[in-house]
Amino acid sequence: MQSGTPTYTRNIDQVNAQERVTKLFSRSIKKESKIVALNTVLSMIDLTTLEGKDSQGKVKQLCYKAAHLHDQFSNLPNVAAICVYPPMVPVAKKALNGTGINVASVATAFPSGMTSLDTKLEEVKTVVAAGADEVDMVISRGKFLQGEYDWVSDEIAKVKEACGEAHLKVILESGELVTLDNVRLASDLAMAAGADFIKTSTGKVSPAATPSVVLIMLEAIRDFYKQTGKKIGMKPAGGVSKAKLAVQYLVMVRETLGQDWLSPDLFRFGASSLANDVIMQIVKQSTGVYQSTNYFSID
Repeated sequence: MQSGTPTYTRNIDQVNAQERVTKLFSRSIKKESKIVALNTVLSMIDLTTLEGKDSQGKVKQLCYKAAHLHDQFSNLPNVAAICVYPPMVPVAKKALNGTGINVASVATAFPSGMTSLDTKLEEVKTVVAAGADEVDMVISRGKFLQGEYDWVSDEIAKVKEACGEAHLKVILESGELVTLDNVRLASDLAMAAGADFIKTSTGKVSPAATPSVVLIMLEAIRDFYKQTGKKIGMKPAGGVSKAKLAVQYLVMVRETLGQDWLSPDLFRFGASSLANDVIMQIVKQSTGVYQSTNYFSID
């Protein structure tokens, strides 16, 4: 078991958590601040394609469009990363060479996590060797829900070691954890075991990222920082497709963790269509006119 594995026992009041979310989401953002927020959101997106029908051509097209946003719209930031399945890592790495956009790969038998530890570690080493800058692993929810916390902690620690220099995002799959108490415990456990980021979900299970879950995970990061001085990142994934919701999450991050976390180094959105809506809203804020969503498509 990793040193410092948490013994979190306090019950979380779901009603109070929802009240805090409602209060934070009621904040209004003025036009100038909204443009800054929208650009910040765009810079935080892990543009994702995780489908069984993914092909080299689709991944190349996604990478090309992500790297050439500036061809159509000046002064837009790049997205943070392109997130793909392991076989597509070499394709994405080559397509993104020189762009500054990271390659993220899911691993450890995503999305189920249902395979042996040796197989998981081999997959992680393979994607890192292929050039992945970031690895998104899934925890073993079955083991966690059976109370085998030491087992889950040790697995995360071994995956972290296998990542080498690559950053590790640990996916909790919050929709399968059932309670906010479990979300908090899994967050604490993942951070103590070496996660660089904690991530809500795979996007394959409903519910995925919900405001209450995101808040509880941010509060876990806040408390971990106070205890250790180590800044851990956060990534909502699944269900974040609209710019308005993404901006509301930025307010939540700012109020819970502070300005330092308003950076792609410490906050990401896992999304396939969010970038389209963000770019549309940026142009709307600048020109006062909505254009067709098809005009902005980068998926």
